Amino acid sequence: MMNLDPAKTNSWPTAQTPYEEEALAFCRAWLGGQQQFTLYTSGSTGTPKPIELTRAQMQASAQLTGQTLGLQTGDAALVCLNIRYVAGIMMLVRGLELGLPMTIIDPSANPLLDFTPGTDTFAFTALVPLQVQTILDGSPDKLPLLDGMKAILVGGAATSSALEKAIGLIKAPVYATYGMTETVSHIALRRLNGSLASEFFTALQGVQLGTDARGCLHITSVATNFDLIQTNDVVELLPDTGTGNTQFRLLGRADRIINSGGVKVQPEQVEQLIYSVLANRPPNNDTLPPRLFVAGLPDERLGQRVVVICEQVAIDMQRWATAQALIREKLGAYAVPKEIIPVARFLETPTGKIDQKATIAQIA
Repeated sequence: MMNLDPAKTNSWPTAQTPYEEEALAFCRAWLGGQQQFTLYTSGSTGTPKPIELTRAQMQASAQLTGQTLGLQTGDAALVCLNIRYVAGIMMLVRGLELGLPMTIIDPSANPLLDFTPGTDTFAFTALVPLQVQTILDGSPDKLPLLDGMKAILVGGAATSSALEKAIGLIKAPVYATYGMTETVSHIALRRLNGSLASEFFTALQGVQLGTDARGCLHITSVATNFDLIQTNDVVELLPDTGTGNTQFRLLGRADRIINSGGVKVQPEQVEQLIYSVLANRPPNNDTLPPRLFVAGLPDERLGQRVVVICEQVAIDMQRWATAQALIREKLGAYAVPKEIIPVARFLETPTGKIDQKATIAQIA
């Protein structure tokens, strides 16, 4: 653990681990005026690739986040995402640019484990869904640490409906993020809890959105150097309300679409329905549902058959039957998964996302 205050650059700590040294090296490069930085994509949808980002792009993104979330100089930030990727690096940039004292720790499933409510306080952090789930599931006593924050960002992977229901326990504003390395972290936020909770992402100020012929989102903003970034994310754009902040619903990735018997199935929609059933837990059962994802496996008759790959714990048959009936009603018979395939542990990318391709290859 390392504490770093941008206002006290003459008395910075000495790094105790290679990870801390890496964080300090970036901070020194930033304060030294370095203009170009090379970051790598997470590899969740393919081989990690290098992306060149300019200082101006990263500054613009940090300032926009601070403006949107109301962050002020002196607000303490917990940096617990991997700084080798854009989400973690941008936490450092926000701290340096906005004057946020930072506590930097190595990434772990439960980043709050060594902190004490009432003694330790933070105003801002960014987490991946697995970290949120681990805290709520295994360390409910740490909830006051989250409750006292101004804002909590959750990104890197989709949040299930079960996790979103659990996030409702957190008093601080919690936002799902939408973005990628090419857009210098998030360009849109979706409130997950409280009276302002929404199923739609809202673009940050000045971000321009549109779709291509596939219905996939493209993005232009100051953080992209005003270059158009084309994604593979299928979205539903809402009509313009005149606010200048476009809203959209994220439907899923075009490259995840399953062709089963000639019918195109968007697996993310199937996953949402399954989680909506699993979220209705019996009374006195606070355990969150297992992680899962929907995939298409080769099938001689259908081309691809829809299956559920579930981590560690199999879904009980009664709730499975309920989920199948709901999927058949909402999405049609071809979208109903044919089987559940349990695995001991999902393979993950370095940023903590489920590596679906590697997990499927391991099954095969």
